[in-house]
Amino acid sequence: MDFSAIEAWGYLAIALFSFGGSIVIVATAAVFAYLGHIDLISALVVAALANFMGDNFLFYLGRYQKKEIAKYLHKHKRKLAITRLLAKKYGTLAIFIQKFIYGVKTLIPIVMALSRYEFKKFVFFNFFASFLFVFTIGLISFFFSEIIISFFGYVKERPYIAPIILATVIGAIFIYFHRVEKSRKRT
Repeated sequence: MDFSAIEAWGYLAIALFSFGGSIVIVATAAVFAYLGHIDLISALVVAALANFMGDNFLFYLGRYQKKEIAKYLHKHKRKLAITRLLAKKYGTLAIFIQKFIYGVKTLIPIVMALSRYEFKKFVFFNFFASFLFVFTIGLISFFFSEIIISFFGYVKERPYIAPIILATVIGAIFIYFHRVEKSRKRT
């Protein structure tokens, strides 16, 4: 496989996808770094800075563009309720926690902005949370790259496994949100 495009455009792709908070791109970048196609530290710094800017942008939207984003938030009432609960229960720690939870990571900055959380404080903690998130995912992926590569080779040989894995992950996320909602109703 020709990796020249990855070496030429990889950092831009990392920045664009990390702006949206993609765990997959960080893990992929770490594997490509393991294979020697990009520099690990440079890739992780680019990802962390893009992730930092992305969440600050979401906070800005939540604070100053409420009417424009309201139509998109209306579709996610359940996730918003869980996100509000998370932000209320954990406060500043929610900035760190949300980075690792798929499905709410986009909503926490918006919810915190709507709750009048101080913007400077959010930026400060978001900076450290972004680097913690990216370096945690990136370094774990880098050190387990052999296993990841072997796993994808195994799935490539047995394509019927991929839908089973996908269904399992989606099911686990559904069960998690169901339990959080159930515990919220009890309180």
